[in-house]
Amino acid sequence: QLQLVESGGGLVQAGGSLRLSCAASGRTFTNCAMGWFRQAPGKEREFVAAMSWSGGSTRYADSVKGRFTISRDNAQASVYLQMNSLKPEDTAVYYCAGDSSYNAFTPRARPDYWGQGTQVTVSS
Repeated sequence: QLQLVESGGGLVQAGGSLRLSCAASGRTFTNCAMGWFRQAPGKEREFVAAMSWSGGSTRYADSVKGRFTISRDNAQASVYLQMNSLKPEDTAVYYCAGDSSYNAFTPRARPDYWGQGTQVTVSS
């Protein structure tokens, strides 16, 4: 099992920035690809960003490319999502996720491990 706890959400004005953090424990973090999903009210959960276990590969949803950056610190068993130039449509609950396979982080796949989520609200 991999336990994940997100933090860093909050209320920000459009154009602002937030940095989400996800602390992992349990299963060996360095063996897992990590990523972020989000779910807005009335919408399905959608893929946002992912990074391979080594950090050598990343992928992003088209809607966040150039604005969001995923990173990880294996020594701290943590993964981060730096969100810049935020828009009201980025408002959602953001979930950290982990899986032994990087291929679990595609728009149609679902990783094995999930955090409880952190709310991000972007005001116009």
